[in-house]
Amino acid sequence: MKRYPNLLDDQPVCWYSSRESNGVDGRRSRWHAAASQAYALFCLLRSIKRWNAGNGRRPSPPAWCAGGRLFCSWRLGTRTPTWPRRLASNARSYGNGRDGFWPNGWMASRTLLAVAPRAFSPPAVAIHVVRLACERPDLCDRSLSQWDCAELARQLIADGLVTDISAATIRRILAAHQLKPWRHHLWLYPKHPRDADCYATVSDVIDLYTRPLSDDELVLSLDEKTSLQPRPRLAPTRPAQQQNLPNRYEHEYTRAGALNLFAAFDTRSGQVYGQCYERKRQQECIAFLEYLDQEVAAHIRTIHLVCDNVSTHHGKDVTSWFAKHPRFVVHFTPVHCSWMNQVEQWFSILQRKRLRIADFASKDHLRAKLAQFIAEWNQQAHPFNWSTKSVAKVMAEAPALAA
Repeated sequence: MKRYPNLLDDQPVCWYSSRESNGVDGRRSRWHAAASQAYALFCLLRSIKRWNAGNGRRPSPPAWCAGGRLFCSWRLGTRTPTWPRRLASNARSYGNGRDGFWPNGWMASRTLLAVAPRAFSPPAVAIHVVRLACERPDLCDRSLSQWDCAELARQLIADGLVTDISAATIRRILAAHQLKPWRHHLWLYPKHPRDADCYATVSDVIDLYTRPLSDDELVLSLDEKTSLQPRPRLAPTRPAQQQNLPNRYEHEYTRAGALNLFAAFDTRSGQVYGQCYERKRQQECIAFLEYLDQEVAAHIRTIHLVCDNVSTHHGKDVTSWFAKHPRFVVHFTPVHCSWMNQVEQWFSILQRKRLRIADFASKDHLRAKLAQFIAEWNQQAHPFNWSTKSVAKVMAEAPALAA
């Protein structure tokens, strides 16, 4: 670097150079040679107005061609300057001495990192984009379930608001207004009629999950996972391999019937009782209850069952069976509150670890693998503890539920 004695020490130096189009892209003209001489325009970096080469027009000082650029470097022997705030730079770095890397080139283009999306479109266009994103597509006579950026762009062009607009522009407008119309979420209307004793039922189920149990009590969450298909594949499933090859399974499969898994989850120990049946009826439910009556130890005189409100659990045949077996006490979850049944959490684990890749030769093979999974789970079973924070979150809605 050429030293200039009239510059202050330890100050960044900026000079202006130009690339003039001379018929060959990327080849510098004589303006660059002139800019590197002593008569070139140079000044302190702090006197240069901030400019980002990627956003906006380049500065053009008087008497210089329109293709000019600002360059900056530091004098030899000075240490790398520290910047008080996080900055973004499109500059490259090079090693200078044993102390490391130094900023070089386009340092005048350093600008503060953006903290929010920038405004870029005419307000009228942004207003119409937001209005459409906040409306159902059916109101615009479109057969769509939800908007996406490409469809919003087509709708603006069809309405004659713009002649052309890209999906990327729509995406930036929506990001600036924190809108994501392509997402969806299930919710329950707050004025939907619920059971009259909904709050009491919620409190009863939470009490079963949290209170200490006596030695002769047991709490089981009971439910069914239905329509489990073996889905034998036409080609064998391949395991993961080196070079980041994942597990691969054939997308085509054949039909081989389906099974229904009846499962009961012990809320204190995490043990699971499970049986597979061909159908899901009251007869199968009674058969599974008979299985539980045999499997549970004889010293347990009270078995609390937490069940959903389906006909399989409170039909006439099942109700008469419960009347003959006072050992079982049934607690039904409130309407639209099946998530309070803890066996659903275990079903989620079963789905992720065993049923994500459905590749079983037959229903008997599927039944054997499900029984093996339950046996392996019971070897290292753990409960799903409801903490005081989770209970408080559920009970926070109690006044609304009671109303």
